[in-house]
This record gives sequence, structure tokens and C-alpha cells, in this order.
Amino acid sequence: MSYEEFKEFKLVYEKDDPFIPHFIIDEDNDFYLEPLVYSQLQGFKERHKDQYQTIIDALIARVKRNHKVYFISDYESYFEPKDGYIYLEIQDITDPLKIFVEDKSRGSDYGD
Repeated sequence: MSYEEFKEFKLVYEKDDPFIPHFIIDEDNDFYLEPLVYSQLQGFKERHKDQYQTIIDALIARVKRNHKVYFISDYESYFEPKDGYIYLEIQDITDPLKIFVEDKSRGSDYGD
């Protein structure tokens, strides 16, 4: 997969986790990006084209501030912890920017 937003960073796929792209900005800053998080970013790109670069810039700034970040799709879903990394969801980047996507999913109307 091509990650145009992050093409200036070194991309590594690790042997123990070959489906999670690991982007290395420099020797002090790097991040992992779960595929579902990238899909969420693409959703923001579709709905908020004029603010998409702002989201990417904020994401990279957050990595540079925290140095080691693992972007996960959901805190409540299973993920393999990595020592020294903080875990963020895409909303941790977009909410402070006041850029929202309304979650219209809901449970079935055909409950018990």
C-alpha cells in the first residue's frame, strides 16, 4: 500500500507484526499506524478535504511531541502493547482540531 501522506518517512514492516506499517521520522520519532486508522484518515480526507492536511500535520506534530506513538483504531479492541509507546486513536488528533465525523452507526431496532 502507498501512504502518500507519509512518503518522506522511512516505512518498515516488522517481522513480528507484518500488517502494521511502522514509520520512522528520524532517530527520535516514529509511529505505528494500524490499517483501520489509515482507513479512518481516508474517511476524513473524503469528508474534510480542506482540513485533511491540518489533520496530517497535527498527527506528525503529536508524534514529534511524544516521540513514540502507536495509532490504534480502538482502545477497547485487542492490540499488542509495545514498550515505550503511547497509544492514540484518530479522535485524539481530530477532536482538539474540532474536526468531527458523526458516527451514525447504531444498534438494531429489532431488539429483544
